[in-house]
Amino acid sequence: MKSLFIMIWNFVRPHDQPRPAPGNTPPPGPPPTVTSAPSSILFVRFTTKDRVLFAQRLSFLLRANVSLVESLTLIHNQTKSQRRQHLYATVISDIQAGHTLSNSLRKYQSLFGEFTINIINVGEQVGALSENLAYLADALAKKHALGRKVRSALIYPLFISVTTLGVTGFLVMYLFPKIMPIFVSLSIDLPPTTRALLALSEFLRAHGGATVVLGLCICVTFLVLRTKITSLRFATDHLILTTPVAGPIVRLYNCANFCRTLALCLHSGISLSEALTITAQTTPNLVFKRAYGAFAESVARGEKISRAMSSYTSLFPELLPQLLLIGETTGTLSKTLTYVTELYDTEVDEVTKNLSSTIEPVLLLTMGVFIGLIAVSVIAPIYEVTQHLNHSY
Repeated sequence: MKSLFIMIWNFVRPHDQPRPAPGNTPPPGPPPTVTSAPSSILFVRFTTKDRVLFAQRLSFLLRANVSLVESLTLIHNQTKSQRRQHLYATVISDIQAGHTLSNSLRKYQSLFGEFTINIINVGEQVGALSENLAYLADALAKKHALGRKVRSALIYPLFISVTTLGVTGFLVMYLFPKIMPIFVSLSIDLPPTTRALLALSEFLRAHGGATVVLGLCICVTFLVLRTKITSLRFATDHLILTTPVAGPIVRLYNCANFCRTLALCLHSGISLSEALTITAQTTPNLVFKRAYGAFAESVARGEKISRAMSSYTSLFPELLPQLLLIGETTGTLSKTLTYVTELYDTEVDEVTKNLSSTIEPVLLLTMGVFIGLIAVSVIAPIYEVTQHLNHSY
């Protein structure tokens, strides 16, 4: 049975290793050994997609009654990256020494995430590791797809903004200076917009490089300080939530992830208070993280989550605490959260689809204003010259 499964696994496995010839399918082989400290894992990076694939493969293998060590050995042997191979070898060595999978992965919490490790830990405790891994893979895959939709929706506005700045910069720095000396030589009174644009053009030509370098330094410094200073990060996260276009999308995205994470934790048998703590730990937005922490404290005191959420109307839609109250009353909170997750996933999908058509008029109007100001600054002096010549004749 196991040899037949291994043949199936070699057929459906990812194509990152060459397949063996038919009839020569090798067994998983002995578990790899670790001969050095895991210092080479410092540069390993596990994206959300990598976590999904890891959970899917391991769940598939465990459901086929392949032991945990053999399953990890198969994944190890099919990994090209030497650093990842070393990571898997370290995990296998820990399991052979009597450690659980969650305890071994906890050493690499920055790679796998607190959420993944807690779900695996609960699965080991209740004897449903393969099921929890399958639910985990599904939840992470949906979260990854939702984030990709949001990022894709923001590409078009970013492209239009960069194009507008590029065209404006070209006209101001290269085209405008070639025309303005003609008007200056005629000794006519230039309109205010033309004088302002001429001053800006001269400044950029003289100090454009230094301005760009200074701007980059300010941006890098801000990003570094944002990672170090919690209050600054909280302020920027709050500012994003109040932005007219991005704010509603970020709120919907965080609500969907909140319901999905909480539903999976509750489905895995984690208590509501602990599930809220895990959800807070896996949330990058500090505004929502603080709210989830407050929910956990309220639930620990015996309060219902729906009542605690009702005081955060600026973050959560009014419908959400009402639905959670129904789930708490009927004892189906996990199913209610799953339903709400699908509801908000659909809503985010609709918002991102309509984002381009919603923001396009604003972007085109902004681009038209910039280009129009430059055109007026060029045409107005021409009109002045024409009027001057008419009066002369």
